Amino acid sequence: MTTGMTSRYTDLSREELAVVVPELLLIGQLIDRSGMAWCIAAFGREEMLQVAIEEWAAASPIYTRRMQQALGYAPAEPGRGDVVTIFKGLQLDIGAPPQFMDFRFTVHDPWRGEFRLDHCGALMDVEPMGEDYVRGMCHDIEDPTFDATAIATNPHAQIRPIHRPPHNSAERAGGAHCAWTVTIDESHPTPEPVPALEVNERSRAATLALDPIDPADEGRSDYSGPLLSDLDFAAFSRSALVRIADEVCLQMHLLDRAFALAVAERTETDGELEKLRRKQLVGVAGIGAERLARALGLLGTEDPVAAAVRLLSVHPLLNPAAYVDASLTDGTLVVRPSPAHEDEAWISLCGPARTGALQAVVRAVDPHLDVEVEPLANEEGWRASVVRRTDPAPEASEVAVTRFSTGAGFTFQPRRSLPITPV
Repeated sequence: MTTGMTSRYTDLSREELAVVVPELLLIGQLIDRSGMAWCIAAFGREEMLQVAIEEWAAASPIYTRRMQQALGYAPAEPGRGDVVTIFKGLQLDIGAPPQFMDFRFTVHDPWRGEFRLDHCGALMDVEPMGEDYVRGMCHDIEDPTFDATAIATNPHAQIRPIHRPPHNSAERAGGAHCAWTVTIDESHPTPEPVPALEVNERSRAATLALDPIDPADEGRSDYSGPLLSDLDFAAFSRSALVRIADEVCLQMHLLDRAFALAVAERTETDGELEKLRRKQLVGVAGIGAERLARALGLLGTEDPVAAAVRLLSVHPLLNPAAYVDASLTDGTLVVRPSPAHEDEAWISLCGPARTGALQAVVRAVDPHLDVEVEPLANEEGWRASVVRRTDPAPEASEVAVTRFSTGAGFTFQPRRSLPITPV
């Protein structure tokens, strides 16, 4: 595995990290709110659905296993995990950010369980687009991708619907947006992985080693023990939260890598592929930056340039530090070749002639901010300086498209974290 290095998230306090981690999980969900809009325009609705299936199925099995190992709830025997292991993974998955995708779990025994979604932010986003889009997400996409995530824990796991949209208004008033059973039975056939999964498993992101969690640090260092109704991130140690934050950023990079592989199959030139990827990046970078800036109190400060630099340091575009070689000092960002460039990750879409994503991040602090980017002298890489302009810049169209998601303004609420016992 690639050797890790000290995380940039160590600059945050334990309290700040407890706020940032759920924000990062929600930002990961917004990747699709940004990218799929442009896929519909480029390929049509049916091909957009296939892109979504391929990207999640080629990413979630990898990052699901990574989080199991990081937080100490991986099955003792690989491939023999139970429903509790599956449910814990969903609580730490960018495909199921807490509260926005409000999963409620029931465990019958190690091999049988259920979950329902009391709120589905993804449904709220697509429902105004019509029943075809609802059916596409809740049927065409969910059926293969739920199983792809579950089989990372046990190849004989199946997730099947009890009920799901489209619903009429009377059905909606009566309960959850959807409900599903999870069963593990050795008679279940193992689904065939999408071909892109094997490709993504060879990425630098898939094998990246990160700093281990310090078990002596104050607070919870793992997620062994019972399944909890809601994760109280404030209960985790600072060291554990740093690791979770870095892992969640890697989830985003793995999902984006799978998105790129799927889109590449549908574009004729590298230029077309890059254009779509940059649009996706600018949209999620801007809305993600806005959410992080709000969460960390970086809006309306006396020194917006310093606030923008701090925002860049925690943004998933530049994290984890072991993946993206970037340094930030005195209003200047310096980026050098790194594992992320080898994977052609988000940072490879930025540079002297490609400033849109960086501009979207800093303008989340203040629309007067801009970046000036130039190549480094006598070495590979580039330097970006955050500067203030006289006139405010208009919001980028890519950011405006992503703002369509209810996730842009979603507010997390305090929750009690209770153990779930079999019923």
